Amino acid sequence: MSVTDSERQRLQRARAHLEEWKFDARDRAFTELFEGPDAALTDDELLVLDRIDSDLTRQDGVGLWDADEYGIVTGQPIDTSELRVVCTYHPEIPYEGFRGEESLDEATREELNDLLWNYCERVAEFIQTDLESFLESTQRD
Repeated sequence: MSVTDSERQRLQRARAHLEEWKFDARDRAFTELFEGPDAALTDDELLVLDRIDSDLTRQDGVGLWDADEYGIVTGQPIDTSELRVVCTYHPEIPYEGFRGEESLDEATREELNDLLWNYCERVAEFIQTDLESFLESTQRD
């Protein structure tokens, strides 16, 4: 079965929206996980993540926030009814460089990395919702 132009174009149009969906999804996931009375971290713990993000950004230009990457994938042949959003890069606090007296213990590092992973997966879920809405609206077109 060959891929039709409309299926390919629909996939390309969906991918063209990915950046805007990602921007919105990051805000929604951050608010859900890190703000309000049920926040996963205290303000001080969030400041630790911000400090690490700043340090990593100065070291190699890639920090924690906004370093996550996402893609829209499909099986072969392209079937836009089965498009899926995946996180293709989960940022994490490296093992080296954030240890010692002024740094994190291993348990804290792992806990924060688990939380960053969950944040990225939540972002992917929000993007998936936007993708599904897009696909529904383009099916009517």
